[in-house]
Amino acid sequence: MLTVHHMCVSQSERIVWLCEELDIEYDLKLHKRSPMFSPQELKDLYEIGTAPVIQDGDLTMGESAACVEYIIHKYGNGRLALPPTHPDYANYLYWFHYANGSLQPGVSRCMSMKVAGLDSSNDVFKRYQERLELYLRHMDGHLGRGNEWLAGKEFTAADIMTVFTLTTMRTFYGYDLSSYSNILAYLKRAVQRPGYKSYREKGESNLPLMIDGPAPENFIEKLKAKSKA
Repeated sequence: MLTVHHMCVSQSERIVWLCEELDIEYDLKLHKRSPMFSPQELKDLYEIGTAPVIQDGDLTMGESAACVEYIIHKYGNGRLALPPTHPDYANYLYWFHYANGSLQPGVSRCMSMKVAGLDSSNDVFKRYQERLELYLRHMDGHLGRGNEWLAGKEFTAADIMTVFTLTTMRTFYGYDLSSYSNILAYLKRAVQRPGYKSYREKGESNLPLMIDGPAPENFIEKLKAKSKA
């Protein structure tokens, strides 16, 4: 049986959501942060020490995009991916890779600057923040052109790859989405999906949804406060 290792409050939520959307049988292993980074059992399992990690027989694999593609084609009969013959194939491919190729690195760069104690008075931080806003405007504009989902009319793995960065990742770097009405409407549609609700129930029942415009509470600050207590 496929085993999915999910570290709470992390991008491995993508894999749990995917399995629920595909309605496949899998064994879910939950891991808590220790206190901020991966626990030792994940590091023992996977040399890089990040989540997600999946196991399938002799295979142990990390990297969320790779895990998504593996599960779709090995267990999902290609569902939630669009084939090259589909009219929205290029959109699917683009937005699937946009998630980890542009949007998430954009958030990560700003987060790193913030952790280093820098703010918008720093020129480099300012450029990174402007770049992130460009990424968000680009997505918001696309969703505003009659696209219910990122690839068009069909919900796909491109959406599963993207929603984490627009929600849970905001607990690490609290950027505001209030100016992006199409993204906010998109997130409301996403969290109403039965597969998303099932993932939340099994893998992240205590985590706020974070689908509103204002920045959510900072998870890093909560962990720091807890470690000092």
